[in-house]
Amino acid sequence: MPSTARLLCIDPAVVNALWPLARDLIKSAFDRTGLSDFADTEKEVLSGLQLLWLAWNGEAIEAAVTTQLIRISMRKICVIVACGGNNRARWLPLLDGIEDYARKEGCSGMRIYGRKGWERALNGYRARHVVLTKELS
Repeated sequence: MPSTARLLCIDPAVVNALWPLARDLIKSAFDRTGLSDFADTEKEVLSGLQLLWLAWNGEAIEAAVTTQLIRISMRKICVIVACGGNNRARWLPLLDGIEDYARKEGCSGMRIYGRKGWERALNGYRARHVVLTKELS
């Protein structure tokens, strides 16, 4: 199904006004994975260290994504830190817009922190490493 949503990059100057509308979608991604701390990402989005992206269908937010540009050695990487939403097939193609942004910013790669299931959903993305965990009592 083609997307009827548009990808919007939220200007850090106005993110405080829109964050409450996207917060629960982003938090749900953290709740499902436990890979990092939601409070840290929330603070970084509100301070402009991470960007907030919205899939907007003209009436409602279908998905919210946060990204951060990082340097690893000499490479610049765009990290999708969190992504949450509904009706994934409708907005998933919009991630191409984030990849275009990353290229324009000089990034040589993308990285996603998330569930293994994203590998099946995203064309061209492959698991190169895993995170192994063991709960200790």
